[in-house]
Amino acid sequence: MSMPNDFELSFTIDGDEILFYSLERAEAAGLGSYSHLPKSLKVLGENLLRNCDKPAVAEEDICALGSWTFDPAMVREVAYHPVRILMPDMSGIPLLVDLSAMRDAVQQFGGDPAAINPRLPIDLIIDHSVNVDFSGRSDALQRNMALEYQRNGERYQFVKWAQQTYRNIRVIPPGMGILHQVNLEHIGRVIWSDEVDGRRRAYPDSMLGMDSHTPMINALSIFGWGVGGLEAGAAMLGQAVSMLIPNVVGVRLTGELPEGATTTDAVLTVTERLRAHGVVGKFVEYFGHGLDHLALTDRATLANMSPEYGATMGFFPIDGRTLEFLATTGRDKDQVSLVEAYAKEQGLWREVGDPVFTELVEIDLCEVEPCMAGPYRPNQRTPLAQVSQSYTDAMIELGRTPKKASVASAGYDLHDGAVVLAAITSCTNTSNPAVMIGAGLLARNAVQRGLTAKPWVKTSLSPGSAVVADYLAKAGLQRSLDALGFNVTGFGCMSCGGLSGPLPGSIAEAIQKGDLAVGAVLSGNRNFEGRVHALCRVNYLASPMLVVAYALAGYLGCDLTTDPLGNDTVGDPVHLRDIWPSPAEIDVAIREAISPALYIERYAKAEEGDANWRALPTRKGALYGWEDGSTYIRCPPLFDGFAPQPAPVGDIVGARPLVMLGDMTTTDHISPVGAIPTDVPAGEYLQDLGVAPADFNIYGTRRTNHEVMVRGTFANIRLKNEMAPDIEGGFTTHHPSGDVTTVYDAAMRYANEGTPLVVIGGDAYG
Repeated sequence: MSMPNDFELSFTIDGDEILFYSLERAEAAGLGSYSHLPKSLKVLGENLLRNCDKPAVAEEDICALGSWTFDPAMVREVAYHPVRILMPDMSGIPLLVDLSAMRDAVQQFGGDPAAINPRLPIDLIIDHSVNVDFSGRSDALQRNMALEYQRNGERYQFVKWAQQTYRNIRVIPPGMGILHQVNLEHIGRVIWSDEVDGRRRAYPDSMLGMDSHTPMINALSIFGWGVGGLEAGAAMLGQAVSMLIPNVVGVRLTGELPEGATTTDAVLTVTERLRAHGVVGKFVEYFGHGLDHLALTDRATLANMSPEYGATMGFFPIDGRTLEFLATTGRDKDQVSLVEAYAKEQGLWREVGDPVFTELVEIDLCEVEPCMAGPYRPNQRTPLAQVSQSYTDAMIELGRTPKKASVASAGYDLHDGAVVLAAITSCTNTSNPAVMIGAGLLARNAVQRGLTAKPWVKTSLSPGSAVVADYLAKAGLQRSLDALGFNVTGFGCMSCGGLSGPLPGSIAEAIQKGDLAVGAVLSGNRNFEGRVHALCRVNYLASPMLVVAYALAGYLGCDLTTDPLGNDTVGDPVHLRDIWPSPAEIDVAIREAISPALYIERYAKAEEGDANWRALPTRKGALYGWEDGSTYIRCPPLFDGFAPQPAPVGDIVGARPLVMLGDMTTTDHISPVGAIPTDVPAGEYLQDLGVAPADFNIYGTRRTNHEVMVRGTFANIRLKNEMAPDIEGGFTTHHPSGDVTTVYDAAMRYANEGTPLVVIGGDAYG
């Protein structure tokens, strides 16, 4: 059996010797052909070499990967050892709660609870809990953050306790940004190095993230993807991740984006193409001359939406654009030099010539046109000129006739198709200066022509990084965005994750009284039914520039390619083409506003938090003091009745289906993260405990209370269950009684009857 040092070679940087585990040396030893592997599989190959002395890695695994170029469709399971774990608060805090319950169990069995610790470095970024309660005002950011701490103080106190009691946990408090953008701009190293026995060794950065959009980091050539709590928990405790050697779909990009098209248009085009091609469970790796025309931040947008097109990863190789981005974001010069030297020594540098792929897809960037995606799914790409018809078709499919309702005390009627939510949100787009600066320039041009957002549109700007606010302010563009109501509302997922906050009371009342079918336009990555806002029947994904445009137009029925957005100060019509910024304008503004100093200054204090964070009390001790009356954090029953030897698994006999769901049932349908209605089991449970509806928060922030989550399963208000075809939402039919009831009540009834259950789902379930 080989050992890692069997594959050691070295290179030097400024006279310093750096060891690495060489794929070339493995190939010379007869362990396969690594030189023509896709870059993503080369990273996996190095991971196997570096960990070949561990029980989970066999020499046959290394040989199997090395022979992949001759048999790309092989079926072989290998062990992946990630370097680190990335967590958002919404899924990370529940995992730490489970870990804390494990400490209790260890103590009950006479062990040392302090022995339970993560073995891998963990970054926990708090980004999923801030809500757009306030918008369109100068103090929106401060007010939203104050409410965030008011609602989530107990959760955040738990995080501060966990940070001081567990090893290997770094916390970035609220207000810095979205985890994927922070990972891209600050945490990701591309190449790690450490000293072992006085000698420096380098190896690729790799990770697992507890959020589906973790592949955004693939743009930086960092190996990793999103996983659930079970996989992340096992990995953080030192267990290898078992995976099949994947099929790798090569996506050859050619050409460059035409003027008027944005990277958002490109990613929606890619999502449509790859979802149709079929890449679920596969790696996607981008290559081709088109990469020459994509900045690292453009690549990040394409990689970010890997879950939407179904791929495990959307991987980019290391090249000059990678180094430019590292330098721009303030990474150390020595680190940038290490990345370049390692990539060239290991064969990870992008070069002329095509690697071997399982399948090949060709996409010409020259063919990308302005577009949006909707009304229900990210792969429903719609050319901008056809968005109006897309909305009309959706209404016909629902069997609706046009409706309107008067907005109390506002003096106007609200119609079907009104855009009531326009949100510049999500790391998918706010990580990209080209579209963010572009939105600012478009806003400036609109304000100069005297245009304003329509009064029924709730506008918000929630950048994925505080640096975005810095460069928009430096460029003098935030003033114009503010004038249109796009004041900064927070630095977190916000509307993209369903935390859009309430609509103004008069607007919400008109929608509900008139049974209006209104919509949202957002620069997010998901537009599933019921996700963005409960009152929005349709949701369209768009670039930040088009989000601003639809705030001005106010209706999805408006054709932005021909219809005016409004009239200027002298009454002349203003079209989108009249205020659309040129690529040259955008490039000049980026060069003048963005510098490494912005990133260095912002991230220097990333772990300190604001005054709210510093004022939170901190508990002491190896065990968490569970509070019986807590509605947020309860000790999970994972270890109730725990025994050193688990009971044998029995057969499933006499099972009944709990739900029968169609195709494209999303994770939002299965376990919603957004608002908790008052008339569903979770809402009734909280009210029974004395929690006022205003204090419900959302499902996602109550994941540390299993009683809420059990009641929230299949509770999406737009769920369509074939076992209860006449009612929308979390309902099913109990058998044999035939009673139509909530999914939760039916499940509890079956449990009392001792009836095992199955869930039936269609294509692309989950």
